[in-house]
Amino acid sequence: MNGIWSRIRHTRVGRSIFRSGGGDNNLHRSLAIQQNVFLHLASVKIRRPALDFGVTWYLGTLSAASFAILVITGVLLMLYYHPSVPQAYADMKDLQFVVSAGVFLRNLHRWAAHAMVVLVFAHMFKVFYRGAYRPPREFNWVIGVMLLLLTLLLSYTGYLLPWDQLAFWAITVGTNILSAVPAMGAKIRFLMLGGHTVNANALLRFYVLHCVILPLIAAVFLAVHFWRIRKDGGLYTGPQATGGKPHE
Repeated sequence: MNGIWSRIRHTRVGRSIFRSGGGDNNLHRSLAIQQNVFLHLASVKIRRPALDFGVTWYLGTLSAASFAILVITGVLLMLYYHPSVPQAYADMKDLQFVVSAGVFLRNLHRWAAHAMVVLVFAHMFKVFYRGAYRPPREFNWVIGVMLLLLTLLLSYTGYLLPWDQLAFWAITVGTNILSAVPAMGAKIRFLMLGGHTVNANALLRFYVLHCVILPLIAAVFLAVHFWRIRKDGGLYTGPQATGGKPHE
């Protein structure tokens, strides 16, 4: 078993994920700890190019800031919202017309969600254009793609929560399109909705996905993503990115 694990770690995919490589000596064990995001989140040394400002450096930072705004406003909205039928729509009306600053809070959450989708797409385009998906950053590129998918899923699951006509029919159309996937489409649709139609079960499942499961997964992926940027030298290409002097 150890031989199989060692061979996996020495493949191109293994080297892109495990930065310290393989080995059973004390040096490799120490590197495995120092280069593990969960055991050593703050980098001891950072490459200078990773700290430099660029023309589009703010795209990733603004995406993370949008996520932070969504978390804060989402927690505040949860204080007034009940994921039940028909109370969900009544709560949204209260936020719109009764709750003090409710309109501002809801609109801030909505526009931050739209901004995050645009910023993450722009960030991915920039990374692809700059060629920053090449080794040794291919694993971080995969993490970025997963964050893009999580962003879209967060936007999609949040669309149903107002429980108005627009949300109901948008989710109905979207899940019907999903059911057209060969072999597993109907099963995935049934799992998402908790039944065959968009009803109270679907609202509760989308609420749990939007407020608990997807944000937690996104937070873990964000931690890994930023940590790998600091370790791998950021989004720069060329010899400066891989040969720059580390900054302590």
